[in-house]
Amino acid sequence: MIKPRRLKKGDKVAIVSLSSGILGEKFVRHELNLGLQRLQALGLEPVIMPHALKGLTYLKEHPAKRAADLKSAFLDDTIAGIICAIGGDDTYRLLPFLLEDQEFIHAVREKPKFFTGFSDSTVNHLLFYQLGMVSFYGPNLLNDLAELDVAMLPYTARIFRSFFENPATRKIVSSPIWYEERTDFSPAAIGTPRKEHLEEAGYLVLRGHGIVTGQLLGGCLDSFYDLLQVGRYPDEVQVATKFKIFPQAAEWQDKLLFIETSEECPEPQLFRKMLCALKAQGIFAKLKGILLGKPQNERFFREYKTILLEVTQEFGLPLMVNLNFGHAYPRMALPYGLQARLDLNQGTLTIMESFFTDFEEKQN
Repeated sequence: MIKPRRLKKGDKVAIVSLSSGILGEKFVRHELNLGLQRLQALGLEPVIMPHALKGLTYLKEHPAKRAADLKSAFLDDTIAGIICAIGGDDTYRLLPFLLEDQEFIHAVREKPKFFTGFSDSTVNHLLFYQLGMVSFYGPNLLNDLAELDVAMLPYTARIFRSFFENPATRKIVSSPIWYEERTDFSPAAIGTPRKEHLEEAGYLVLRGHGIVTGQLLGGCLDSFYDLLQVGRYPDEVQVATKFKIFPQAAEWQDKLLFIETSEECPEPQLFRKMLCALKAQGIFAKLKGILLGKPQNERFFREYKTILLEVTQEFGLPLMVNLNFGHAYPRMALPYGLQARLDLNQGTLTIMESFFTDFEEKQN
């Protein structure tokens, strides 16, 4: 996998709306301003790409413009990183404009850049994985940098600051606190804390013992399901199949699958269907283990654990659940394609290689 370089103070970072265009709506202007201020406080210079603030309707109707913003960010040598505004539900519509564009493909492979986002950004991550670039299933602008409290959530803030560092290994620990999703995102909510809870379970091992290692590959389970089963958009499976965006079964050999559920908090019956859709792809027989993110607001946590055990029983897969990635708060970042180590006896996760390359320093 090709690694980007780490962020450093003074870097420009592009803000892109690759799915939902909500960032451009007036009712989130206060959140946009907070997110930009937080990036500046970190020493970064945010660059809002030309179409990122065009709004919900325009970006829904113009996926080519969303793709153009991502391409422009990669072609601009002054931009070091790319941060997704938020997720959505139709990122797949960018695939024809990107994976049939040799200039974009060349730019990704020759000049990799830091990229972070989650939820429907899963499709972007799978695109980068296909092109061989490490990206990060992690914080985005509206959900994290624009947190309405007086500061970013401490755990997520530490994760974001770690993008400026490049240790040889990283132990990713459980947050001691988890937070409920807000119901009020209005300007009146600025400065108000989220409702918080002490974390009682930590990283919970459901099955397995000893040490398991493998490369990380995964994303939002809802997004996977939409790529594999006809759902919201009748052409999504066709487009996903054409561009082979969901990795073939052989590609999952010896991988650690990480999955999590969206803010829609799918009912247990749907969660089972989603897992069975993955099972039908033949990937469970290839995996070294599965990581499941904490569900938002811990909804259906007990049911999800039971269903995951049942659907994977015949494979005997090691299972670790309740990790801080995905739609629950706070949020960590998982790197695509990098080697990770699960200690099933201690319930720990360690990334066994550096996130970034130091190619600039080496050239100098």
